[in-house]
Amino acid sequence: MGNITVGGTGKTPLVATLVSVLQQRGFSPGIISRGYGAKVDTFPADVSLDSDPAKLGDEPVMLAEMTGVPVVIDPDRPSAARYLLSNHECDVIISDDGLQHYALVRHIEMVVLDGARWLGNGRCLPAGPLREPADRLESVDFIISNGKPVADFDNTACNIMTLVPTRLVNLKSGKAIPLSEWKNFTTPAYAVAGIGNPGRFFVSLRSLGFTGGEKAFPDHHAYCPDDFAFAGGQPVIMTAKDAIKCRRFAHDNWWYLAVDAKLPDSFWEQVSARLSDFPSSFQPVSANG
Repeated sequence: MGNITVGGTGKTPLVATLVSVLQQRGFSPGIISRGYGAKVDTFPADVSLDSDPAKLGDEPVMLAEMTGVPVVIDPDRPSAARYLLSNHECDVIISDDGLQHYALVRHIEMVVLDGARWLGNGRCLPAGPLREPADRLESVDFIISNGKPVADFDNTACNIMTLVPTRLVNLKSGKAIPLSEWKNFTTPAYAVAGIGNPGRFFVSLRSLGFTGGEKAFPDHHAYCPDDFAFAGGQPVIMTAKDAIKCRRFAHDNWWYLAVDAKLPDSFWEQVSARLSDFPSSFQPVSANG
């Protein structure tokens, strides 16, 4: 699972939903990740829901909490996959943000694109937003667009994904409330996002009726209490990825917006059909054997 553009595309919520759907269909998935920003002595490393995101990485810890399945980090993806199979019961390995890690043999490739930004100017870094040329999309198994694509995309089936806000979760208590129960729509709430595309998050909150200030931080930002001095005592609403790093100093009125990735049933049927084509057990190896 990955993308060919820089910036956030909604890939992490899709990974979590993929895990849930696979479990419902009788599979036992596990996740491997590079662990961006991880500071551990040795790899591979297991990630749990109570792991320190400053040491194990924010997205791996978030996925461990969201899914409850084994998560292993290692910049060497084949090493992470072998460790996962040796130490956990898994029959499907999801490599999060692993599209360009060609040392890992892959059986199914999924690309997630932001429908609003799509391929930008169509040029590769540094002249444009692409990690790889656009024709890379011709070789992947599934293309998922977060929202309707702004450009026509001929000759390729594109699966439209919608990120649906479902609830607000309190950072301190863990209590979740439906959006309909939020009593403070008339009270300004500061929106905070340290993700690849903070603008999408801010637009989503506005569409739900939230008002107040908006503050964007760099992707994977290491938060500290001083970062929130601007908020005073007002409510703060952030993403799940931000919440993982802010819980230890959160105030009582800090919340994160939980979202679910929704795709057509036909997409999940295609994924299940592809998985059924593979043997029940195999050892992932590097591209060099």
